[in-house]
Amino acid sequence: MDFEVLILGTDANAYYMARCCYEAYHKKAYLIGKDRLAFTKFSNILNVEYVSGLWEEETFLNTLEEFANKHKEKKIILISTNETYAEYISANKKKLNKQFVYNYPSVEVIKSLTNKETFYKTYEKSCLKFPKTIYFDCSKESKIPKMTYPIVLKPANVVVYNHLRFEGKNKIYKLNSEEEVKNTLNLIKNGGYTDKLILQEFIPGDDSNLFDSVVYVNTKGHVEFISFAQIGLQERTKSMVGNAAVLMNGFNTTKGDVDNQVEDIKKFMENIGYTGFAEVDMKYDCRDNTFKVLEINARQGRCSYYVTPLGKNLVQVLIEDCLNGIEHEYEFLDKKVLLSFVPKGIVKKYISNEGFKKEALKIWRNVVKPMDCPKDKNLKRFLMLRKRWFHYYKEYKNGYWK
Repeated sequence: MDFEVLILGTDANAYYMARCCYEAYHKKAYLIGKDRLAFTKFSNILNVEYVSGLWEEETFLNTLEEFANKHKEKKIILISTNETYAEYISANKKKLNKQFVYNYPSVEVIKSLTNKETFYKTYEKSCLKFPKTIYFDCSKESKIPKMTYPIVLKPANVVVYNHLRFEGKNKIYKLNSEEEVKNTLNLIKNGGYTDKLILQEFIPGDDSNLFDSVVYVNTKGHVEFISFAQIGLQERTKSMVGNAAVLMNGFNTTKGDVDNQVEDIKKFMENIGYTGFAEVDMKYDCRDNTFKVLEINARQGRCSYYVTPLGKNLVQVLIEDCLNGIEHEYEFLDKKVLLSFVPKGIVKKYISNEGFKKEALKIWRNVVKPMDCPKDKNLKRFLMLRKRWFHYYKEYKNGYWK
């Protein structure tokens, strides 16, 4: 069956999904996004278009309709790279042209995950474990609750927060005193955010206590695969902290029970009626030897490309399920794969877990670089990526998150 792949977004997530399409089918995906981001510039393996009002639901739907009209007689595999577009797709299934093929859960399930307050409260009695959490209402409360520091502060309503622009905005905040909390609350309120905030215990441990799972639940509601990767290093800039910079699947230096955690994730995703890709962010807690779930993204994550060399090309997975009706038996992806957004020098200097660092350097010759597609032969892109690699040294030297 003839098809096109339409990816919504222009970030790193969008680039590697386009790469998956090109690697599996030697076919250029179409990208539509609102921002001209460097990740998808100067590429020969994709077609990109910019629509400034794409975050508005009406513009979003009109844009999809226009695209469908340009590609009549073809099925269109629809892929979102963020929760906003995923919600629009799920909420408008009856309005979307029947050409579009996709795999997303109900909008109710998406919102139960993307709103962090709803997420923690809805699933607190599930098989998953979560950090201790306090909720702060920016529209009502003024008194700061007593807490043990440091804490992590982040927005409950990620979708609303992501649409705001203000000086000093961080994705998440690590705070060490009540004074820092007061200043941060004022900053966020003055930036226009009036919803709930999450005040959460900081689980001890460096970046290597963080873990990532990519999950795919097919259109019939069955989990087809789960990965489990240890993060050696996360990004350091204010807008990127929380995103993995270096991770290794099939590797674990902690005492956590990986097999049990994977089974809990599988059970959880199927029990809530989830379908599609999801990314589970966790941190290992040495105090009780458990993995605490920090969030679940209702989409593939920024670093999820590492499942492709594990035999699960993300675009091919969707097409086989949504277009061809092929169902695969469940598989735990436990083979070792190293992924990195940063150069080898950053790994040597900034990864503090010596066991992880040693193994990463040992298998570095086979490292997976999501933005570096060997088939994407464009000199401007090659030079831009190399410049970006050198820029990482400055970012890690001056990064605010320690």
